[in-house]
Amino acid sequence: MNMKTNSNERVVHEKVDAAAARAHKAVDWAADTTNNATDSLSEAGHEIKETQERWLAITREYIQENPATAVGIAVASGYLLSRILRTR
Repeated sequence: MNMKTNSNERVVHEKVDAAAARAHKAVDWAADTTNNATDSLSEAGHEIKETQERWLAITREYIQENPATAVGIAVASGYLLSRILRTR
């Protein structure tokens, strides 16, 4: 009986070790995937910020070079926006 108990314990330990190894691989995969996603999102965020800064610089330059036109565009945009929101 003692030999059978040792054999059962060995089988149980092997199965537990195998399950632990699979769980460890799954955790490593999840961590790697999360890190890759975080890096991608961070990079995309930087690109969006750079694009926003470029558009803002272009807009400022346009307004400085064409102040009357910029005011006209702002007034027309405000009027159209108020008409759209009023009908809803």
